[in-house]
Amino acid sequence: MATKELKQEKARFDTRLSKEQKVFFERAARVGGYRSLTDFVVLAVQEKAKEIIAEKEQIIASKKDSEIFFDAITNSPKANKNLIDASNEYKAQLSQ
Repeated sequence: MATKELKQEKARFDTRLSKEQKVFFERAARVGGYRSLTDFVVLAVQEKAKEIIAEKEQIIASKKDSEIFFDAITNSPKANKNLIDASNEYKAQLSQ
Protein backbone atom coordinates (compact mmCIF):
# COMPACT_ATOMS: atom_id res chain seq x y z
CA MET A 1 0.00 0.00 0.00
CA ALA A 2 1.49 3.34 -1.02
CA THR A 3 1.68 6.09 1.55
CA LYS A 4 0.94 9.66 0.67
CA GLU A 5 3.72 12.11 1.25
CA LEU A 6 2.87 15.57 2.37
CA LYS A 7 4.92 17.95 0.32
CA GLN A 8 5.79 21.05 2.24
CA GLU A 9 7.46 23.86 0.43
CA LYS A 10 10.69 24.69 2.20
CA ALA A 11 12.21 28.12 2.67
CA ARG A 12 15.61 29.10 3.98
CA PHE A 13 16.29 31.52 6.81
CA ASP A 14 19.84 32.72 7.39
CA THR A 15 21.08 34.80 10.28
CA ARG A 16 24.33 36.08 11.65
CA LEU A 17 25.07 35.88 15.35
CA SER A 18 28.04 36.17 17.59
CA LYS A 19 30.14 33.12 18.48
CA GLU A 20 29.01 33.50 22.09
CA GLN A 21 25.34 33.44 21.07
CA LYS A 22 25.86 30.34 18.94
CA VAL A 23 27.63 28.50 21.77
CA PHE A 24 24.91 29.58 24.21
CA PHE A 25 22.08 28.48 21.91
CA GLU A 26 23.80 25.17 21.17
CA ARG A 27 24.11 24.53 24.89
CA ALA A 28 20.41 25.28 25.41
CA ALA A 29 19.53 22.94 22.53
CA ARG A 30 21.61 20.12 24.05
CA VAL A 31 20.28 20.67 27.58
CA GLY A 32 16.73 20.90 26.23
CA GLY A 33 17.06 17.60 24.40
CA TYR A 34 16.65 19.02 20.89
CA ARG A 35 18.11 17.09 17.95
CA SER A 36 19.91 20.13 16.60
CA LEU A 37 20.41 23.85 16.96
CA THR A 38 18.08 24.32 14.00
CA ASP A 39 15.28 22.37 15.70
CA PHE A 40 15.77 24.39 18.87
CA VAL A 41 15.73 27.74 17.08
CA VAL A 42 12.76 26.93 14.87
CA LEU A 43 10.64 25.59 17.74
CA ALA A 44 11.59 28.43 20.11
CA VAL A 45 10.84 31.08 17.50
CA GLN A 46 7.58 29.37 16.52
CA GLU A 47 6.42 29.27 20.16
CA LYS A 48 7.29 32.93 20.70
CA ALA A 49 5.53 33.89 17.46
CA LYS A 50 2.37 32.10 18.63
CA GLU A 51 2.47 34.01 21.95
CA ILE A 52 2.92 37.37 20.23
CA ILE A 53 0.14 36.75 17.72
CA ALA A 54 -2.29 35.47 20.38
CA GLU A 55 -1.58 38.50 22.59
CA LYS A 56 -2.06 40.97 19.74
CA GLU A 57 -5.26 39.25 18.57
CA GLN A 58 -6.62 39.41 22.12
CA ILE A 59 -5.82 43.13 22.34
CA ILE A 60 -7.48 43.76 18.98
CA ALA A 61 -10.56 41.74 19.99
CA SER A 62 -10.71 43.51 23.34
CA LYS A 63 -10.47 46.91 21.66
CA LYS A 64 -13.20 45.94 19.19
CA ASP A 65 -15.42 44.69 22.05
CA SER A 66 -14.99 47.93 23.98
CA GLU A 67 -15.81 49.98 20.86
CA ILE A 68 -19.02 47.98 20.37
CA PHE A 69 -19.92 48.32 24.06
CA PHE A 70 -19.35 52.07 24.25
CA ASP A 71 -21.10 52.59 20.93
CA ALA A 72 -24.14 50.73 22.30
CA ILE A 73 -24.13 52.94 25.41
CA THR A 74 -23.60 56.27 23.68
CA ASN A 75 -25.73 55.58 20.62
CA SER A 76 -28.40 53.36 22.11
CA PRO A 77 -31.85 53.48 20.54
CA LYS A 78 -34.81 54.79 22.55
CA ALA A 79 -36.60 52.22 24.66
CA ASN A 80 -39.50 50.59 22.83
CA LYS A 81 -42.96 49.97 24.34
CA ASN A 82 -42.08 46.43 25.49
CA LEU A 83 -39.02 47.64 27.37
CA ILE A 84 -40.93 50.50 29.00
CA ASP A 85 -43.73 48.11 30.03
CA ALA A 86 -41.22 45.64 31.46
CA SER A 87 -39.49 48.41 33.39
CA ASN A 88 -42.78 49.67 34.81
CA GLU A 89 -43.79 46.12 35.80
CA TYR A 90 -40.43 45.59 37.53
CA LYS A 91 -40.75 48.87 39.44
CA ALA A 92 -44.29 47.94 40.49
CA GLN A 93 -43.11 44.57 41.82
CA LEU A 94 -40.29 46.23 43.77
CA SER A 95 -42.65 48.69 45.42
CA GLN A 96 -44.97 45.94 46.76
